[in-house]
Amino acid sequence: MNIHEYQAKDLMRKYGINVLNGRVAKTVDEAVAGAKELGGSVWVVKAQIHAGGRGKAGGVKLAKSLDEVKAHANEILGKTLVTHQTGPEGKEVKTLFVEEGCEIEHEYYLGVVLDRTKSKVTFMASSEGGVEIEKVAEESPEKIIKVAVDPATGFTPFMGRKLAYGIGLKDKEMIKKASVFFESLYKLYMECDCTTAEINPLVTTKAGDVLALDAKLNFDSNALYRHPELQELRDPNEESVKEVEASQYGLSYIPLDGNIGCLVNGAGLAMGTMDIIQLEGGSPANFLDVGGSATKEAVEKAFEIILSDENVKAILVNIFGGIMKCDIIAEGVVGAAKSLGIEVPLIVRLEGTNVALGKKILKESDLKIIAADDLGDAAKKAVAAASGQEV
Repeated sequence: MNIHEYQAKDLMRKYGINVLNGRVAKTVDEAVAGAKELGGSVWVVKAQIHAGGRGKAGGVKLAKSLDEVKAHANEILGKTLVTHQTGPEGKEVKTLFVEEGCEIEHEYYLGVVLDRTKSKVTFMASSEGGVEIEKVAEESPEKIIKVAVDPATGFTPFMGRKLAYGIGLKDKEMIKKASVFFESLYKLYMECDCTTAEINPLVTTKAGDVLALDAKLNFDSNALYRHPELQELRDPNEESVKEVEASQYGLSYIPLDGNIGCLVNGAGLAMGTMDIIQLEGGSPANFLDVGGSATKEAVEKAFEIILSDENVKAILVNIFGGIMKCDIIAEGVVGAAKSLGIEVPLIVRLEGTNVALGKKILKESDLKIIAADDLGDAAKKAVAAASGQEV
């Protein structure tokens, strides 16, 4: 689950992480009133969408007067920002964050992620801030320092100093402040079950402060039941209607631009299914994981969501029955086919728990279902069917 920058900074403030003061605005008048309340003579007007690259897309503007705040707010609100993370369709700006200005001494990059190869939370920091970290990694990898935190010991002062020295800080007082900053961010990351914490840029100011000029926090959706206060931060306006609807039924759905609908149990199997469709020359229309405990009703809803995409020319159902039994999927397939009147070719591959019963249910349904022996066979048949060939 993603949240907005202003929400991330509110959370950081609770953990003692240094951020600038700001005001949230839904209208131009609110933006101007927020700037007045903050005081000063310099403000930054920021678009609030769940995507990076807002500055390059024109979503972050510096204002040196209230008239400029008004002009920038009027320009950004309602605008569709297209960045490298939004896709070509972009995202409409419905919320602004007006933040006080500061005198920046230097910009850095700081990120915290889970390194699954090491099974450790890892800090990534660089002296090159305010630019895409992917570009730095490609052109100047030596400017990135990584520090893995052993879960047995947790974050230690030595790690903080190593990060501070690694990004080029030399002043003892600044190193001390940076170390405290890093430790506080680690505490937030762990206690809130984050998957990503990114600050780009992290800055030092001429006043001698270390603060987060930008903030991005992502959370593990599987751990949200422990954090009802975080669930309240979810903004459904930043998600597609289909994704929100799918999540209400325990389904994981991501729309793509292909023409073969996919219904699979398990994220890994879903990724493999999409890969093999691509290998056979086809293109998946979605990622859809029904999980291990879906009901017949959830499976029917999955079909409904897939079929709402007018580009879908065939549907591939690929189930490996473990916790999710094949007969449950079969009942859902039959129920959906009858209630929704599925007209596109339906290719089904079942294997695992109750597979014989599942195949029997499909066979006795008298529906035009194309059976597949294995995943490769299923992908070939789905690609052929989507292109209008007889299968």
